[in-house]
Amino acid sequence: MQFEVWAPLTGHVALRLDDATYDMARDPGREGWWTVEAPAGDGSRYGFLLDGDTTPRPDPRSRRLPDGPDGLSAVVDLEALIPVRTPPPRTRLQDAVLYELHIGTFTPEGTFDAAAARLGHLTSLGVTHVELMPVCSFPGRHGWGYDGVAPWSVHEPYGGPAGLARFTEAAHAAGLGVVLDVVHNHLGPSGNHLPAFGPYFTDTHHTPWGAAVNLDAPGSDEVRAYLLGSALVWLRDYGIDGLRLDAVHALADDRALTFLEELSAAVDELAADTGRPLFLIAESDRCDPRTVTVRADGGLGLHAQWNDDFHHALHCALTGESQAYYADFATAPLGALAKTMTRAFFHDGTWSSFRARTHGRPVDRRRTPAHRFLGYTQTHDQIGNRALGDRLSASLPPGLLACAATVALTGPFVPMLFMGEEWGAGTPWQYFTDHPDPELAEAVRAGRRREFAAHGWKPEEIPDPQDPATRDRSCLDWAEPERAAHARLLDWYRALVALRRSHPDLRDPDLAAVRVAHDEERRWLTFRRGDVRVCVNLSPEPVTIALGRNGVRVLAAWEPVEHPGPDGRVHVPGESAVVLGP
Repeated sequence: MQFEVWAPLTGHVALRLDDATYDMARDPGREGWWTVEAPAGDGSRYGFLLDGDTTPRPDPRSRRLPDGPDGLSAVVDLEALIPVRTPPPRTRLQDAVLYELHIGTFTPEGTFDAAAARLGHLTSLGVTHVELMPVCSFPGRHGWGYDGVAPWSVHEPYGGPAGLARFTEAAHAAGLGVVLDVVHNHLGPSGNHLPAFGPYFTDTHHTPWGAAVNLDAPGSDEVRAYLLGSALVWLRDYGIDGLRLDAVHALADDRALTFLEELSAAVDELAADTGRPLFLIAESDRCDPRTVTVRADGGLGLHAQWNDDFHHALHCALTGESQAYYADFATAPLGALAKTMTRAFFHDGTWSSFRARTHGRPVDRRRTPAHRFLGYTQTHDQIGNRALGDRLSASLPPGLLACAATVALTGPFVPMLFMGEEWGAGTPWQYFTDHPDPELAEAVRAGRRREFAAHGWKPEEIPDPQDPATRDRSCLDWAEPERAAHARLLDWYRALVALRRSHPDLRDPDLAAVRVAHDEERRWLTFRRGDVRVCVNLSPEPVTIALGRNGVRVLAAWEPVEHPGPDGRVHVPGESAVVLGP
């Protein structure tokens, strides 16, 4: 078997394989690369000794780290890992309903196999894709996954590469696609061995996590190839159907051809070669439509992005919150929501009080279909980054939860749910870590308390990220969906997903065709998607909404609603929603 590693700044590299050591030779055809042939098979443990190291370091391209990021790598036989593959579903992104979940808290067991055993719940809900939060290796057992340090590997406590392969196969067998969240903008603070091998980071730019990943300084060709290769591993070798790219606005990259363009081109090429509909979904704070504009028209070529503006407007309309970035949306939240539903971004060159500057760029609705954006009421960020990790269900009555679901699932964007929201989960989803380094653990604990002390919280009120109970509280309670109050909301979600699937108008990609009317004072909003009308009443008082003409009937309603009369008016109970169609 051939072993190879990029280590351009070292004078000598050796391979430690099981109990043997092999000197490696420079590859004459590739600058900075070292290679050696050695006998190995599935499960063989190995690492690299750099310039006289006595302790081997794991392979930067390790597929498996059985003992965690500071242990030896293990050889993985991919052909044996996935001997048979069920063809993945061919659902287009515009027809998708995504479901974000965290393997470590989706079940108390926190493993791929335990999550796979719950896929029947998702198929009965009607979602089309599971979006997994990051599964790369990180120190400790429990964490969100955004502190990963080995972008080619799979977190061993979740089940390692074999567990991910089994999960993907089970999802495909159930008719579900799989999307994986990957992080290219930084690596975690502990267990990161990349700087010993080469210039993976640069001081040319600085990020909230320190030195930036080297995308444009000397040596960046190989760093970009390293990250690009790690992305293709998930799509090619594990059969995953799409990637969610974390915080692409934090990728410091001044090159003419950006890393994101390279990545989107490589994914499109792989999709063409395999005949599979692969896609990339960005998280971006820029409100820049060029993120999702095709490369031929000067864009980055990503296929979709999260739309936080839609979330923020809807959140303010539901809760009345106005702190931090919600301030920009809180003055007239229904008006902000109407703008996002018809123009995607609220900030499209407008003043942002939170940023103290203008922000964003308009979306060209003639060229940009609605399915370039994901719409949602909750995400891991919007729950977990709150002081107590409280969901909407902790403060809103069921009727308003139903209204939120109605807007997201019948609105113009590709819907995404966060695990448990479909039944109004009573469990929080809090920030938790498991750093083995006691100094780092204390720094994270103190930093979390300091962050929220600035907003008036007492230190003792903030959950300790390192306390195992914080993770345990965040696990879903799978007894809840059987209880009456939760079951009613779950049935509503199922009805809305079914309506989206059965009514093509609810998947129409034409943003310019969406019509929205609202009353800020009386707190109602109605919108039209083709021949489908949706009315949402956020007030506790009933309202009468004029639809403009008759000819529609009630398709679904949270509370009993009579069909509109000859005058085309519909009477909507307080804190309720109704969907109407021909």
